[in-house]
Amino acid sequence: MAVLKIAVLISGRGSNLKALIEATQSPNFPAKIVCVMSNIADAKGLDHALVAGIPTFVINHRDYKKREDFERVLDEKLTSYGVQLICLAGFMRLLTSWFVDRWRDRLINIHPSLLPSFPGLDTHQKAIDYGVKFTGCTVHFVRSEMDHGPIIVQAAVPVAMEDTEATLAARVLLAEHRLYPQAVQFIAENRVNVFEEKAFVADTKAPRDMLINPEYKTTLVKNEPTT
Repeated sequence: MAVLKIAVLISGRGSNLKALIEATQSPNFPAKIVCVMSNIADAKGLDHALVAGIPTFVINHRDYKKREDFERVLDEKLTSYGVQLICLAGFMRLLTSWFVDRWRDRLINIHPSLLPSFPGLDTHQKAIDYGVKFTGCTVHFVRSEMDHGPIIVQAAVPVAMEDTEATLAARVLLAEHRLYPQAVQFIAENRVNVFEEKAFVADTKAPRDMLINPEYKTTLVKNEPTT
């Protein structure tokens, strides 16, 4: 099987980029990162790519009057690297319909909630404020509407009563680092198909175990026979 060429787009620390780099360094992983791009020149995540010997480039969106002008330059650069799949990893720019349609079903994003719940920013605080018992993260194909698109894979993370935004974010981030490489592997193995705006992953099955939060353990007392 040919190795899938991917690009990772970042704007910040690049922790999910680092997870993808570590996964792709495995000799059996069916994808490789051919370039990393940031719209922020001093994004710390670029260091992860440099250490790994991955080509990087910066395109400052502020240098362009229109979003589509920025995206056309980005598209040209990605095409020059032979990119087959784009992974958004903390890329803090909304993409236009032109770019999304051009890369339709070849453009994925990871979001720190169980979509469609809590799109946008401040997802962890929203989950705590609402009182949900589970949150998590989602990898999905990108569509023009923010944080929408066919869901490829999700991970559920329990919310503890004592959680703060920071503690919950830390646990969800660990799940993200496992989930994103898994989604890329599914795509690279040609196992993901989109039909009627739903993503189906071949040769997989849903877990059968039930999760309950909060847990409640009881000791069952056997009734004694009455006389």
